[in-house]
Amino acid sequence: MGFKCGIVGLPNVGKSTLFNALTQTAAAQAANYPFCTIEPNVGEVAVPDPRLATLAAAAKSKEIIPTRLTFVDIAGLVKGASKGEGLGNQFLANIREVDAVAYVLRCFVDDDILHVEKRIDPLADAEIVETELMLSDLESLEKRVTALEKKAKGGDKDAKQQVDLINIALAYLREGKPARFAMKDGKIDDEDEKAWKGLNLLTSKPVLYVCNVEEDSAATGNEYSKLVETRAAAEGAESVVISARIEEEIAQLPNEERTEFLETLGLEEPGLNRLIHAGYKLLHLITYFTVGPKETRAWTITQGTRGPKAAGVIHTDFEKGYIRAETIAYDDYVSLGGEQGAKTAGKMRAEGKEYVVQDGDVLHFLFNT
Repeated sequence: MGFKCGIVGLPNVGKSTLFNALTQTAAAQAANYPFCTIEPNVGEVAVPDPRLATLAAAAKSKEIIPTRLTFVDIAGLVKGASKGEGLGNQFLANIREVDAVAYVLRCFVDDDILHVEKRIDPLADAEIVETELMLSDLESLEKRVTALEKKAKGGDKDAKQQVDLINIALAYLREGKPARFAMKDGKIDDEDEKAWKGLNLLTSKPVLYVCNVEEDSAATGNEYSKLVETRAAAEGAESVVISARIEEEIAQLPNEERTEFLETLGLEEPGLNRLIHAGYKLLHLITYFTVGPKETRAWTITQGTRGPKAAGVIHTDFEKGYIRAETIAYDDYVSLGGEQGAKTAGKMRAEGKEYVVQDGDVLHFLFNT
């Protein structure tokens, strides 16, 4: 399990070009990182993590299985999408299913590619996207709140909780602010977080700003991307600079030529990798590993996850019957030559139900069936 990222943007900003390039890059890595197209606008890519190969070498694993990221190229966003313009309804349905939303913003000038608004202004583009999502959330909440208020007056505790949360969201939306700002401002208590997510608001999703720049600005960004970075920082969001054209070129190169090509552009890694890293940071995700002679595998969890919940990512039975986790830190596993070396050195620990899993942990779960 990785995470599901929706890619949204106005026409002619490079959204679909970027989606196609990223998924083609993954397809070209098929020997190590299989790619599959689930639907025409949905693709899965492997999360790059060099630790996998290192662990597999130490354990002499036959197979390496990375964790996955799903990209959803969400079509149909134009002004009026919240009212059904373009493919509005399909657009809104797709976006409700993702963990985070990547706003692809045009940060390049090209007279051959007309902007739908006849200007280059990534912040204004972001406002159009955000406004459509807020309008949809407003309409949805205003339809729901009356019936819930009646239930709340009748003594329904769940309905009262939902009404309170809806009123918080409505206050933000009516001020022209996305619902996610309520979380940022500390308006949602820990005990209300599950119910808040259950409202399924479009603007409660974490946002990753993707600045699509010309090739010459791929390494350093440009004046437009700097504006977006400032906005992202102010919101507590993430931003990443990518050139969709460079990603297209990378997708057509064999693996052995990619590193040299990237170096000539002053880049250390493809945009796909940077996008994934930014997404993990945004969602506070970490990786733990299971390692053995059969396979070395990566698993994605949220920071702060305890042992039983981490085990449940593999199988619900692991969580239900959790006893303990035999735990070795990544550095110890590698430096001591694998599991046996770590055991001999006293670096394998037995961790119980309260253990908070750390990034890079190598885990073996013991559980009752």
